[in-house]
Amino acid sequence: MTSQKIGIYPGTFDPITNGHADIIGRAARVLDKLVVGVAINPGKGPIFTIDERVELVREEIAHLDNSNGGMIEIIPFQSLLIHFAREVEATVIVRGLRAVSDFDYEFQMASMNAKMAPDIETLCLMASDKYHFIASSLVKEIAKLNGDVSQFVSPRIQERLSERLGG
Repeated sequence: MTSQKIGIYPGTFDPITNGHADIIGRAARVLDKLVVGVAINPGKGPIFTIDERVELVREEIAHLDNSNGGMIEIIPFQSLLIHFAREVEATVIVRGLRAVSDFDYEFQMASMNAKMAPDIETLCLMASDKYHFIASSLVKEIAKLNGDVSQFVSPRIQERLSERLGG
C-alpha cells in the first residue's frame, strides 16, 4: 500500500498572484494532496485580512481542484511551518524559486527545516518564465500607485486591489 504524498505550500498570499497560482497548479500535479497554508503574519502588514486571503486563494484556484488530479485544501496558519506541516500530515514543503536571490533564502530555510524535521522534504519549483519576476510586494506597490497590475494577477484580484486601495 502506498501512502498519500501530502505537500504544503506556505505563503502570505497578499495578494495571490499568477505566479502563486502557477506553482499551486504544478505542485498539485505531483502530489496527492496540496495544502495551501495561508500565513497569519501581521508583521508583513497585509492589506487583506486572513479570511479575505483564504477566500481569494480559494476563488483563484477553484478550477484546479478537479482538473489537476490532486486535492487542494486552503488552511490559515500562525505556527512554525514544520509544526503546521505535521498538523496536516505533510511530508513535503513546496517553495517557488523566482531568481538567484530567492535561492539563498530558500536554501537557508530548507536547511533549518531539515535540521528540525528531517522527515519533511523541501521541494523547490522554478517559477515559470512568464511569472519569475512577480512578487506580491511589488504588485501591491504598483497597485497603490494606481499602476496596471493586470499582467501579474487575475482580473478578480486586480478588482479587489483597486477596491481596497482606492485605485
